[in-house]
Amino acid sequence: MAARPTWKGYLKISLVNIPIKVFPATDAGATLSFNQLHGECQTRIQQKRWCPKCEREVPNTDIVKGFEFEKGRYVIVDEDDIEKVRVDSTRVINLEKFTDDTSIDPIYLERPYYLAPDGPVAREAFAVIREGMKGKAGIGKVALYGREYLVKVQPREQGLVMYTLRHANEIRSMAAIEELTDMPATVKPEEVKLAKQVMGTFEGEVDLQEYRDDYQVGLREIIDAKIEGREVVAPEVEAPPKVVNLMEALRKSLDSIGNRKKPAAAAQAPEEKKRKRA
Repeated sequence: MAARPTWKGYLKISLVNIPIKVFPATDAGATLSFNQLHGECQTRIQQKRWCPKCEREVPNTDIVKGFEFEKGRYVIVDEDDIEKVRVDSTRVINLEKFTDDTSIDPIYLERPYYLAPDGPVAREAFAVIREGMKGKAGIGKVALYGREYLVKVQPREQGLVMYTLRHANEIRSMAAIEELTDMPATVKPEEVKLAKQVMGTFEGEVDLQEYRDDYQVGLREIIDAKIEGREVVAPEVEAPPKVVNLMEALRKSLDSIGNRKKPAAAAQAPEEKKRKRA
């Protein structure tokens, strides 16, 4: 099924404006979701807007937006007020600065979107900009879904990928984590060396397609079993052992890795002998 755009507008760089379409880069349907039901009759629960003061349900037409400036006191903001702060980026992704595509800390990345040209006329200009941006990322602003976002745009395969970014004031400082305030100032070099050896045995190219969401797979198995009237027995989960001696745990890790590799090497040896004879 072809992807459908959720937004149309322009990608703007200086005086260049390219018509584009924006597509979600993630698939929400890939994750299982549940409905809330009444346990007694298994009827789907309705979410009603209830006013506790008037003791009645409130229709959408009577609902307004309010900002609480003091406890229990609100100022009402209506659509006319919101129109007064409409920004220029409502239909334009305006890239104002360019930097290396790896220079933005991943903690600022929020949600990815794909950008594609809107119509045959826009394709050539879009391709030129994509090629010109290789190794670079453009930083700018755009208004999406009722708010203005800071965005990062960079080339990806045949198109561009746009990440909405969190603003600096949305990032909590790690200094606020009390558990990190009394971390050891120094560590034992021999432990660090051994830790690097353990991690080095797992180094290699990462292909995320090799990984699956075992939790989602397990949920699907339980759902299918319930539909078919079968019972699913949960596997026993062993609690990880507590690390009492770090050096001992690291050495045991290296030993267990070495023992796993020996059978694999032994299995490959006969195959190599056959190839040499051939």
